[in-house]
Amino acid sequence: MFTSIGSPEATITIFLDERPIPARAGETVAACLLRAGIAYFRTTPVSGSPRLPYCMIGHCFDCLIEIDGVGSRQTCLVQVRDGMRLRRQRGPAAIAGEHIQ
Repeated sequence: MFTSIGSPEATITIFLDERPIPARAGETVAACLLRAGIAYFRTTPVSGSPRLPYCMIGHCFDCLIEIDGVGSRQTCLVQVRDGMRLRRQRGPAAIAGEHIQ
């Protein structure tokens, strides 16, 4: 029913919290992390609950993560790039050390 977009093999590497993760060219960051079995992408600002992608089309904002130093990026809308650096967001997003409420 579903077919992969892009390369069928993981030929590039991205890093989540410094952990190398094999990625397929053409796939989204969310798809790559889900395929790798990542338990959560971020935690909520109020309760600290772990969150994973929900809609995979950019509507729910549950897939937010820091990508190459820029916080609150929607992983379901961003394609992987070799060497990409990701960090889980814990609580509210921060810009230059300031928390966004």
